[in-house]
Amino acid sequence: MSPVTLAIVATVAPAVAALLLLVLSPLRHRGAPAAWVTLLGSLVSLGAAVMLLVARLGGAPDARATIPWIEERGRAMAEIGILIDGVSLPMLIIVCLVALCVQVFSIAYMHDEPPRAFGRYFTLHALFLFSMNVVVVSPNLLQLFAGWELVGLTSYLLIGFYFAKPAAAQAAVKAFWMTKLADMGFLFGLLVLYVSTGGFEWTSAPSATVATWVTGLLFLAVVGKSAQFPLHIWLPDAMEGPTPVSALLHAATMVAAGVFLVVRADPLFALAPGTREVMLWVGSITAVFAALLALVQHDIKKVLAFSTCSQLGYMVAALGAGQAFAGFFHLGTHAFFKALLFLAAGSVIHAVHSNSLDDMGGLRKKLPLTTAAFVIGSLSLAGVPGFAGFFSKDLVLTSLEGKASWIPWAMLLGAAFLTAFYMGRLLIKAFWGELSERSSHAHEGNVAMTGPLVVLAIPSLASGFLGGWLATQSSAQYELHLGLTPVLASVMSLAGLGAAILVFRKGGQAPFTHVLEKLDTFSVVDRTWAGAYRIGLLGVASLAGWIDRYLIDGLINFTGWSALEGGSSARRLQTGLVRDYALLVTVGVLVLVLIGVLR
Repeated sequence: MSPVTLAIVATVAPAVAALLLLVLSPLRHRGAPAAWVTLLGSLVSLGAAVMLLVARLGGAPDARATIPWIEERGRAMAEIGILIDGVSLPMLIIVCLVALCVQVFSIAYMHDEPPRAFGRYFTLHALFLFSMNVVVVSPNLLQLFAGWELVGLTSYLLIGFYFAKPAAAQAAVKAFWMTKLADMGFLFGLLVLYVSTGGFEWTSAPSATVATWVTGLLFLAVVGKSAQFPLHIWLPDAMEGPTPVSALLHAATMVAAGVFLVVRADPLFALAPGTREVMLWVGSITAVFAALLALVQHDIKKVLAFSTCSQLGYMVAALGAGQAFAGFFHLGTHAFFKALLFLAAGSVIHAVHSNSLDDMGGLRKKLPLTTAAFVIGSLSLAGVPGFAGFFSKDLVLTSLEGKASWIPWAMLLGAAFLTAFYMGRLLIKAFWGELSERSSHAHEGNVAMTGPLVVLAIPSLASGFLGGWLATQSSAQYELHLGLTPVLASVMSLAGLGAAILVFRKGGQAPFTHVLEKLDTFSVVDRTWAGAYRIGLLGVASLAGWIDRYLIDGLINFTGWSALEGGSSARRLQTGLVRDYALLVTVGVLVLVLIGVLR
């Protein structure tokens, strides 16, 4: 098959699976068949993506195929189709591989769900993968926006999968509205870009002023989708969804879409240094702030959730420094080790039936494979030399060298220490120490659970060595060197792990823990948004309701009431008696005569 055909198959195979399950409701309602249909669609999508990779390694050029879209007066406003190049192809493989691993894991993790819920879950998975594939292969910003919104919709449905549980329903609504608020930036950015350039291309070249407006609006959407400060508040609450959903959202899909957008639109962002400066600071602040909050979480999934916020901050900071490849490389390695960590956390939760670190302990004795997977993912996340995260995180930190301000560089180095520290805390509390009561009954899951852990552990170890090849595909430069920054980053990571061992091996607490717990409990940012919602949005809505009810409706109702009352009063003049009418005529004549005399 041609590269174009393979790209189409890779994109639409999950959509075909989702459509079959939506149309054939008996197939969906039986549960298990829905899982196999979804897995088949994902497997076909991954197979086509791998065949594209083989063709590219054989010298095949970029593939682009489009058709006119939204025609007006004989002219197409945009195009719809596919674009397979050095950026979209690696991302397509990452997305399909992670999604397939998550779906295989879900067969075991979700097996206790009723058949209808089980079928609905896998139908949403298929639709989600199709939505993300649309984002990845988009040849322009407009099609990417369509996929972007589909990703938001399916994420809402997956986060709120347990919709009968109030916390899950509220988390889904919170995620939906926070991201929709930010997505208005994407929409207005598209309008500004189209008005100024007449298209939606990545390579559009508007003026510096227009580029600043467009990229600033696009970055607002990125802040929402990729959970950057201060729009990060929806991501920890999204842990109310099933753990495999968390793995899917946090690895290479929903939250990664914002970073991928900036990588794709890098030519536009290169025209707006002001936007890049804002991105640098927002990413740096998010990396440190989220790492601090991860340090005091007692829910294993929330530790990983705040970790995702922090690592996305690294990526955004690199993009703000003008190093799109550094952000893209860290996006790829992070996808593997974060998916591994979330699925390993799911294995732990499945074994002990609790999310709380206080209910865990000594699990290395009961879950040796899960422990090995968690250690690999944690060391990669911490940036320990030799693991995948080491290569990409060091590239991010190196990209900040020589900037006008050294503060973001120092902040990310500090975040590297914090990352290793909170992951060391998690490892010690969950897997070392004495067996807890819950841990004493734990055991490894079946091959559907452990298999994806083994598969994801391999790229979590080795994908860092693919930096040179990935840079070649992306027409970027990549060089691994032992300069000051990589050495400092490695020292900070190892120091963080060492400090965690010293502090937590005997049940100690980190310095300032009480302050951080109060900050997390008080959740200043979350309460600020809640106050803005209650006082601002609901206040404006109440005022609008009062105006509509008492002024607009009141005026209309008064007009109708006046007509009715006037008619009722005038009706009394119609008596049907000739003498009454003669009297009225006489009175009228006298009034007219009187008016004439007085004038």
